Amino acid sequence: MKTFPECIPCFIRQSIQAAKFAGASDQEQKKIADRTEEYLKDIDLNQLPPKISRNMHVEIRRLLNNSDPYKSIKEKYNNIALSMYDELKEKIKKSKDRLLTSLRIAIAGNVIDFGAQIEFELDQDINEVLTKDFAIFHYERFKDALKKEKQILYLGDNTGEIVFDRVFIKELKEIYNSEIIYAVKESPIINDATKEDAVFAGLDKITEIVSTGCNSPGIVLDFCSKRFLELYNNSKLIISKGQGNFETLEQEKMPIFFLFKVKCNVVAEYLGVPKESVILLKNVR
Repeated sequence: MKTFPECIPCFIRQSIQAAKFAGASDQEQKKIADRTEEYLKDIDLNQLPPKISRNMHVEIRRLLNNSDPYKSIKEKYNNIALSMYDELKEKIKKSKDRLLTSLRIAIAGNVIDFGAQIEFELDQDINEVLTKDFAIFHYERFKDALKKEKQILYLGDNTGEIVFDRVFIKELKEIYNSEIIYAVKESPIINDATKEDAVFAGLDKITEIVSTGCNSPGIVLDFCSKRFLELYNNSKLIISKGQGNFETLEQEKMPIFFLFKVKCNVVAEYLGVPKESVILLKNVR
Protein backbone atom coordinates (compact mmCIF):
# COMPACT_ATOMS: atom_id res chain seq x y z
CA MET A 1 0.00 0.00 0.00
CA LYS A 2 1.45 3.36 -1.02
CA THR A 3 1.63 6.45 1.16
CA PHE A 4 -1.01 9.13 0.65
CA PRO A 5 -0.72 12.88 1.37
CA GLU A 6 -3.25 12.39 4.18
CA CYS A 7 -0.63 10.24 5.96
CA ILE A 8 1.71 13.21 6.48
CA PRO A 9 -0.15 14.80 9.44
CA CYS A 10 -0.14 11.37 11.10
CA PHE A 11 3.64 11.12 10.76
CA ILE A 12 4.05 14.53 12.39
CA ARG A 13 1.65 13.54 15.19
CA GLN A 14 3.71 10.40 15.79
CA SER A 15 6.89 12.43 16.07
CA ILE A 16 5.41 14.77 18.69
CA GLN A 17 3.90 11.83 20.54
CA ALA A 18 7.24 9.99 20.70
CA ALA A 19 8.94 13.12 22.06
CA LYS A 20 6.18 13.60 24.63
CA PHE A 21 6.40 9.99 25.84
CA ALA A 22 10.17 10.47 26.15
CA GLY A 23 9.59 13.38 28.51
CA ALA A 24 10.72 16.09 26.08
CA SER A 25 9.87 19.72 26.82
CA ASP A 26 7.47 21.68 24.63
CA GLN A 27 10.40 23.32 22.85
CA GLU A 28 12.09 19.95 22.28
CA GLN A 29 8.84 18.53 20.93
CA LYS A 30 8.68 21.43 18.46
CA LYS A 31 12.24 20.74 17.33
CA ILE A 32 11.35 17.10 16.71
CA ALA A 33 8.25 18.14 14.74
CA ASP A 34 10.30 20.62 12.69
CA ARG A 35 12.90 17.96 11.89
CA THR A 36 10.13 15.52 10.90
CA GLU A 37 8.63 18.08 8.54
CA GLU A 38 12.02 18.48 6.89
CA TYR A 39 12.35 14.71 6.48
CA LEU A 40 8.84 14.40 5.01
CA LYS A 41 9.55 16.96 2.28
CA ASP A 42 11.66 14.43 0.38
CA ILE A 43 9.68 11.21 0.88
CA ASP A 44 8.50 9.10 -2.03
CA LEU A 45 4.74 8.58 -1.77
CA ASN A 46 5.14 5.23 -3.52
CA GLN A 47 6.91 3.88 -0.43
CA LEU A 48 5.06 1.87 2.21
CA PRO A 49 3.82 4.10 5.08
CA PRO A 50 5.50 1.91 7.75
CA LYS A 51 8.81 2.13 5.88
CA ILE A 52 8.64 5.93 6.01
CA SER A 53 7.58 5.75 9.66
CA ARG A 54 10.48 3.43 10.55
CA ASN A 55 13.11 5.73 9.06
CA MET A 56 11.49 8.72 10.74
CA HIS A 57 11.52 7.05 14.17
CA VAL A 58 15.16 6.05 13.80
CA GLU A 59 16.01 9.76 13.47
CA ILE A 60 13.63 10.76 16.29
CA ARG A 61 15.23 8.27 18.69
CA ARG A 62 18.65 9.61 17.75
CA LEU A 63 17.59 13.20 18.42
CA LEU A 64 15.99 12.22 21.74
CA ASN A 65 18.93 9.99 22.70
CA ASN A 66 16.29 7.45 23.69
CA SER A 67 16.13 3.98 22.14
CA ASP A 68 12.57 3.29 23.34
CA PRO A 69 10.43 6.40 23.94
CA TYR A 70 7.29 4.26 24.34
CA LYS A 71 8.74 1.95 27.01
CA SER A 72 6.55 3.16 29.89
CA ILE A 73 3.30 3.13 27.91
CA LYS A 74 4.10 -0.36 26.58
CA GLU A 75 4.63 -1.68 30.10
CA LYS A 76 1.40 -0.05 31.21
CA TYR A 77 -0.72 -1.75 28.56
CA ASN A 78 1.00 -5.10 28.91
CA ASN A 79 -0.03 -5.05 32.57
CA ILE A 80 -3.57 -3.83 31.83
CA ALA A 81 -4.07 -6.56 29.23
CA LEU A 82 -2.72 -9.28 31.54
CA SER A 83 -5.14 -8.15 34.26
CA MET A 84 -7.98 -8.81 31.77
CA TYR A 85 -6.80 -12.28 30.72
CA ASP A 86 -9.11 -14.34 32.96
CA GLU A 87 -12.08 -12.16 32.04
CA LEU A 88 -11.38 -12.64 28.33
CA LYS A 89 -11.16 -16.41 28.75
CA GLU A 90 -14.50 -16.37 30.55
CA LYS A 91 -16.13 -14.53 27.62
CA ILE A 92 -14.97 -17.32 25.33
CA LYS A 93 -16.12 -20.04 27.69
CA LYS A 94 -19.65 -18.61 27.65
CA SER A 95 -19.80 -18.07 23.89
CA LYS A 96 -21.59 -20.22 21.31
CA ASP A 97 -18.73 -19.98 18.82
CA ARG A 98 -15.45 -20.09 20.73
CA LEU A 99 -13.29 -19.55 17.64
CA LEU A 100 -15.22 -16.51 16.48
CA THR A 101 -15.33 -14.96 19.94
CA SER A 102 -11.60 -15.46 20.45
CA LEU A 103 -10.95 -14.01 16.99
CA ARG A 104 -13.06 -10.97 17.87
CA ILE A 105 -11.13 -10.58 21.13
CA ALA A 106 -7.84 -10.65 19.20
CA ILE A 107 -9.13 -7.89 16.94
CA ALA A 108 -10.43 -5.90 19.92
CA GLY A 109 -6.89 -5.84 21.29
CA ASN A 110 -5.77 -4.17 18.07
CA VAL A 111 -7.13 -0.88 19.39
CA ILE A 112 -3.95 -0.54 21.52
CA ASP A 113 -2.06 1.20 18.75
CA PHE A 114 -0.17 4.43 19.40
CA GLY A 115 1.03 4.56 15.81
CA ALA A 116 -2.46 4.98 14.37
CA GLN A 117 -4.32 6.65 17.24
CA ILE A 118 -3.86 8.22 20.64
CA GLU A 119 -7.17 7.87 22.45
CA PHE A 120 -9.26 4.73 22.92
CA GLU A 121 -11.49 3.07 25.52
CA LEU A 122 -10.35 -0.52 25.86
CA ASP A 123 -13.39 -1.94 27.66
CA GLN A 124 -15.75 -0.14 25.32
CA ASP A 125 -13.86 -1.31 22.25
CA ILE A 126 -13.87 -4.92 23.38
CA ASN A 127 -17.62 -4.89 23.90
CA GLU A 128 -18.13 -3.18 20.56
CA VAL A 129 -15.96 -5.59 18.57
CA LEU A 130 -17.64 -8.59 20.25
CA THR A 131 -20.99 -7.59 18.74
CA LYS A 132 -20.20 -5.43 15.71
CA ASP A 133 -20.76 -6.77 12.19
CA PHE A 134 -17.59 -7.31 10.17
CA ALA A 135 -17.15 -5.01 7.18
CA ILE A 136 -15.12 -7.78 5.50
CA PHE A 137 -15.65 -11.29 6.87
CA HIS A 138 -13.88 -14.22 5.24
CA TYR A 139 -14.66 -16.52 8.16
CA GLU A 140 -15.57 -19.66 6.21
CA ARG A 141 -12.35 -19.38 4.21
CA PHE A 142 -10.46 -18.97 7.45
CA LYS A 143 -11.98 -22.09 9.01
CA ASP A 144 -11.29 -24.09 5.84
CA ALA A 145 -7.64 -22.98 5.92
CA LEU A 146 -7.33 -23.95 9.59
CA LYS A 147 -8.62 -27.45 8.82
CA LYS A 148 -6.05 -27.93 6.06
CA GLU A 149 -2.95 -26.32 7.53
CA LYS A 150 -1.74 -27.07 11.05
CA GLN A 151 1.36 -24.87 10.99
CA ILE A 152 0.64 -21.15 11.23
CA LEU A 153 2.91 -18.14 11.12
CA TYR A 154 1.27 -15.51 13.32
CA LEU A 155 2.49 -11.95 12.78
CA GLY A 156 2.08 -10.08 16.05
CA ASP A 157 1.53 -6.37 16.37
CA ASN A 158 1.43 -4.28 19.54
CA THR A 159 2.17 -4.61 23.24
CA GLY A 160 -0.95 -5.25 25.30
CA GLU A 161 -2.62 -6.58 22.17
CA ILE A 162 -0.38 -9.64 22.34
CA VAL A 163 -2.25 -10.83 25.46
CA PHE A 164 -5.43 -10.84 23.38
CA ASP A 165 -3.53 -12.84 20.75
CA ARG A 166 -2.62 -15.36 23.44
CA VAL A 167 -6.34 -15.95 24.12
CA PHE A 168 -6.99 -16.49 20.39
CA ILE A 169 -3.97 -18.74 19.90
CA LYS A 170 -5.04 -20.92 22.83
CA GLU A 171 -8.34 -21.59 21.04
CA LEU A 172 -6.61 -22.30 17.72
CA LYS A 173 -4.47 -24.91 19.43
CA GLU A 174 -7.37 -26.52 21.28
CA ILE A 175 -9.86 -26.56 18.38
CA TYR A 176 -7.57 -27.28 15.43
CA ASN A 177 -4.43 -28.58 17.10
CA SER A 178 -2.58 -25.75 15.36
CA GLU A 179 1.15 -25.25 15.72
CA ILE A 180 1.88 -21.54 16.02
CA ILE A 181 5.05 -19.59 15.35
CA TYR A 182 4.63 -16.06 16.71
CA ALA A 183 6.68 -13.30 15.07
CA VAL A 184 7.60 -10.05 16.84
CA LYS A 185 9.91 -7.10 16.17
CA GLU A 186 13.66 -7.39 16.65
CA SER A 187 13.88 -4.12 18.59
CA PRO A 188 11.55 -1.32 19.78
CA ILE A 189 9.50 0.71 17.32
CA ILE A 190 6.50 2.76 18.54
CA ASN A 191 4.52 0.35 20.81
CA ASP A 192 5.11 -2.77 18.72
CA ALA A 193 5.87 -5.96 20.62
CA THR A 194 9.34 -7.47 20.94
CA LYS A 195 10.31 -10.91 22.27
CA GLU A 196 10.60 -9.47 25.78
CA ASP A 197 6.96 -8.35 25.59
CA ALA A 198 5.80 -11.68 24.19
CA VAL A 199 7.48 -13.59 27.00
CA PHE A 200 5.95 -11.21 29.56
CA ALA A 201 2.53 -11.93 28.05
CA GLY A 202 3.10 -15.68 28.40
CA LEU A 203 3.19 -16.47 24.70
CA ASP A 204 6.38 -18.49 25.12
CA LYS A 205 4.31 -21.05 27.04
CA ILE A 206 2.11 -21.86 24.05
CA THR A 207 4.07 -20.79 20.94
CA GLU A 208 7.51 -20.55 19.47
CA ILE A 209 8.55 -16.88 19.38
CA VAL A 210 10.69 -15.62 16.51
CA SER A 211 12.00 -12.23 15.47
CA THR A 212 11.23 -10.64 12.12
CA GLY A 213 14.73 -9.20 12.26
CA CYS A 214 13.39 -5.71 11.63
CA ASN A 215 12.37 -2.66 13.65
CA SER A 216 9.69 -1.21 11.42
CA PRO A 217 5.97 -0.86 12.05
CA GLY A 218 4.31 -3.57 9.99
CA ILE A 219 6.41 -6.19 8.22
CA VAL A 220 8.68 -4.35 5.79
CA LEU A 221 10.25 -7.32 4.03
CA ASP A 222 13.26 -5.24 2.90
CA PHE A 223 14.28 -4.93 6.56
CA CYS A 224 13.57 -8.52 7.67
CA SER A 225 16.21 -11.12 8.42
CA LYS A 226 17.10 -13.94 6.04
CA ARG A 227 15.90 -16.47 8.61
CA PHE A 228 12.49 -14.82 8.92
CA LEU A 229 12.11 -14.42 5.15
CA GLU A 230 12.71 -18.16 4.69
CA LEU A 231 10.05 -18.88 7.30
CA TYR A 232 7.64 -16.38 5.75
CA ASN A 233 8.13 -17.55 2.15
CA ASN A 234 7.60 -21.20 3.12
CA SER A 235 4.45 -20.57 5.17
CA LYS A 236 1.16 -21.94 3.87
CA LEU A 237 -1.03 -20.12 6.38
CA ILE A 238 -0.27 -16.70 7.85
CA ILE A 239 -2.33 -14.73 10.35
CA SER A 240 -1.45 -11.06 10.20
CA LYS A 241 -2.52 -8.79 13.04
CA GLY A 242 -2.85 -5.04 12.78
CA GLN A 243 -3.26 -2.24 10.29
CA GLY A 244 0.49 -1.74 9.83
CA ASN A 245 0.96 -5.34 8.73
CA PHE A 246 -1.90 -4.89 6.28
CA GLU A 247 -0.27 -1.77 4.84
CA THR A 248 2.99 -3.62 4.19
CA LEU A 249 1.71 -7.04 3.08
CA GLU A 250 -1.64 -6.55 1.36
CA GLN A 251 -0.13 -6.81 -2.11
CA GLU A 252 1.87 -9.94 -1.29
CA LYS A 253 0.79 -13.10 -3.07
CA MET A 254 0.83 -15.17 0.09
CA PRO A 255 -1.85 -17.11 2.04
CA ILE A 256 -2.49 -14.32 4.54
CA PHE A 257 -5.55 -13.60 6.67
CA PHE A 258 -5.54 -10.00 7.92
CA LEU A 259 -7.19 -9.29 11.28
CA PHE A 260 -7.49 -5.68 12.36
CA LYS A 261 -9.63 -2.68 13.14
CA VAL A 262 -9.56 0.16 10.60
CA LYS A 263 -8.21 3.20 12.44
CA CYS A 264 -7.66 5.83 9.77
CA ASN A 265 -9.54 7.35 6.85
CA VAL A 266 -6.80 6.45 4.36
CA VAL A 267 -7.11 2.70 4.96
CA ALA A 268 -10.91 2.98 5.19
CA GLU A 269 -11.09 4.61 1.75
CA TYR A 270 -8.56 2.14 0.32
CA LEU A 271 -10.73 -0.80 1.42
CA GLY A 272 -14.03 0.94 0.72
CA VAL A 273 -15.27 0.49 4.31
CA PRO A 274 -16.12 2.91 7.15
CA LYS A 275 -13.46 3.94 9.63
CA GLU A 276 -13.60 1.78 12.81
CA SER A 277 -14.60 -1.25 10.73
CA VAL A 278 -13.68 -4.74 11.89
CA ILE A 279 -11.84 -6.79 9.27
CA LEU A 280 -11.13 -10.48 8.62
CA LEU A 281 -9.70 -10.42 5.11
CA LYS A 282 -8.21 -13.22 3.06
CA ASN A 283 -5.46 -11.99 0.76
CA VAL A 284 -6.83 -12.82 -2.70
CA ARG A 285 -4.26 -11.10 -4.90
